[in-house]
Amino acid sequence: MGIVSMRRRISLSLSLSDSVGWDWKSKVSQRGIVTSCRAVVLPRFGGPEVLEVRPNVEVPDLKPNEVLVRARAVSVNPLDTRMRSGYGRSIFEPLLPLILGRDISGEVAALGASVRSLIVGQEVFGALHPTAIRGTYADYAILSEDELAPKPVAVTHVEASAIPFAALTAWRAIKSTARISEGQRLLVIGGGGAVGFAAIQLSVAAGCHVTTTCGSQSIDRLLAAGAEQAVDYTAEDLELAIKGNFDAVLDTIGVPETERVGINLLKRGGHYMTLQGEAASLTDRYGLAVGLPLATAVLLKKQIQYRCSHGIEYCWTFMRADSEGLDEIRNLTEAGKLKIPVEKTFPIVQVREAHEAKDKRYIHGVQNFVGGNLHMRLPICKCLRMLHSAKYLLSYSVIVRISSF
Repeated sequence: MGIVSMRRRISLSLSLSDSVGWDWKSKVSQRGIVTSCRAVVLPRFGGPEVLEVRPNVEVPDLKPNEVLVRARAVSVNPLDTRMRSGYGRSIFEPLLPLILGRDISGEVAALGASVRSLIVGQEVFGALHPTAIRGTYADYAILSEDELAPKPVAVTHVEASAIPFAALTAWRAIKSTARISEGQRLLVIGGGGAVGFAAIQLSVAAGCHVTTTCGSQSIDRLLAAGAEQAVDYTAEDLELAIKGNFDAVLDTIGVPETERVGINLLKRGGHYMTLQGEAASLTDRYGLAVGLPLATAVLLKKQIQYRCSHGIEYCWTFMRADSEGLDEIRNLTEAGKLKIPVEKTFPIVQVREAHEAKDKRYIHGVQNFVGGNLHMRLPICKCLRMLHSAKYLLSYSVIVRISSF
């Protein structure tokens, strides 16, 4: 969830491995069905220290459209660390304890009665929707059929587990919402993060012309990924450096200054999409009964405002299951056109260390920027330099590799 350091995606791979001292097996019924397994549980909100590795967590019965996946690797997304800290509290607190985790790569262990596209033993990868209660930090995870696809043969489980959630978030914005097509221009604000990096690669593969903003460390990597212009927001004035207008803007930062710049660079009829919608923060602040209607009103007001003033479409974007999108992501990964680099892996018994490493990537001593908007008016270059210091963005995931017993 750092946009600036594109060195490698920080993939905290939580590994379920005998090598770290575990002598453990999932409980299996007489019919050969897994009934419980090891999982990382979130019993309450807080820092990494609240996470607990429990040896016997119940595995629910499969619904007809569901698939039981034996996990080989899962990634730690920024959404995981934010949920652990209390983001979405109004929704999730009544449902504690939770199992965090969205991305997964592994093998099919069992199928629901109506599943037809997969077979037991097949290697798969995929991602749960953002509001899932039983996540992927477990030996066995449950996903719906449309949340999974065959794992690309060209990549490992660790590499595969870093891809789906970020790539599907980008896919939802640029393909489902903006519907970009060959020859169109896309601006990605914050291209150094996982979602931004995925958006660049997806757009280039579609034949689009991509401009992005990033830190100096990321410029070469983003240009190599196909961006035609990569502007260092820590050194340049974006409004002077970026030329022309765009058919779509994906803003992974989502503060007032980046929103203003992005909207002013759009053509009439273009789409502005931000990852930083206010629905969860408003419901956390005011409760579901007040927060959800208020969030709807805020979004509607902005949509009307920008439609009238600039002739553009404004939306909050988020990941959702999309079997067509996941198939295309798989094909592009197989062809070497889409990759989210992995920086580090951890065994599952070090899940707390994994979350600590993830936290340090985007909270670096300036915690007051986290989770809120910058209400002060600053020059865009200075504003983004401050965000760079705070390292608060949707960026690299920490992979939790779940290895063989």
